[in-house]
Formats: sequence, structure tokens, C-alpha cells
Amino acid sequence: MKDDTAQRDDLSVGDGLVVSLAYSLRLDDGEEIDNAAGDDPLVYLHGAQNIIPGLERELTGLKIGDARSVTVSPGDAYGEMDPDAFELVPYDAFPGDLELEEGMGLRMVESGTGRQMEAYISELRDDGALLDLNHPLAGETLHFNVEVVGLRRATSEEIAHGHAHSDGHTH
Repeated sequence: MKDDTAQRDDLSVGDGLVVSLAYSLRLDDGEEIDNAAGDDPLVYLHGAQNIIPGLERELTGLKIGDARSVTVSPGDAYGEMDPDAFELVPYDAFPGDLELEEGMGLRMVESGTGRQMEAYISELRDDGALLDLNHPLAGETLHFNVEVVGLRRATSEEIAHGHAHSDGHTH
């Protein structure tokens, strides 16, 4: 019987595995907008749509210690910019004490469905705030530098819940 460490060395990234990923993310202009260091990695369940599809596909088959650069087009990331995903909201729909600024992020609840949406103030106009309902990275090509820093088999609970439990507790 092999011990756990040897077994872990044999693993490669695939569905049903919990991946610990160190990464940096840059846009086309070279600006770094996100990162996770090796000692505080992103931990996710592979194959459960926890990360964008283009990155998940490129990570499949990698082993611990493998590093690579990955470019993900908008269609495999957060989608193209949708010109119809803008909504003009009158100022009296906002709480009176909220100071609105362009670029500000808001969490909105859709009336009727109760679905939560993220929105960003695109423009402050005379008749209200123009909200952009697109994901902030819609239309962007994403440039990742990634390194797989850990791999383990997911627990049956993690698979049932569809995400990794990095602290070992249930959610």
C-alpha cells in the first residue's frame, strides 16, 4: 500500500480534485489586477465551474510544481461586453445617505426573483445613474501566470457541495 505522499505525487489536475493554485492575473495593458501567493493559494474544486472555463481547461493534466502562462479570451472568461446590460436608475431609488461615484460597485437585488447582481456606476447623468451590469472583466483578455502548489482528492462532501472546503469544515 502506498502512503499518501506518494499518491499525491501521482495526481494530475482533473475533475474531483482540489487544486491549490498560485497565480497572477494581468490585463492586456500589463496591469496586475489579482494574485495569490504560494503560501496563500486559491483553493478550488476542479470540474465544478468554480473558476472560468478557459483557465480550468488549461490547468487539466498539470502536476504539483507545474507552472505556465495562460491567455484566456473573453469568450472563455467573463464573456463579451453586452451593450444591452446597462440600466438607468433614478437617484431616488438609492438610499439617501449613499454617495454615488462613477466606477463604484453596487450589489443589487432583482425585484421579483431576489437574485443578487453586481453592478457598477458607469455614468452619473442628470436623470439618474447609468449602471453597468456587465462583469467588470467582460470583454477583457486575461493573462495568467499559474503554478500548481497542491493537489488532493476531494471529499464526498466537497463534491456534493460543488466546492472545496479549504478549512476542512462544512458550509
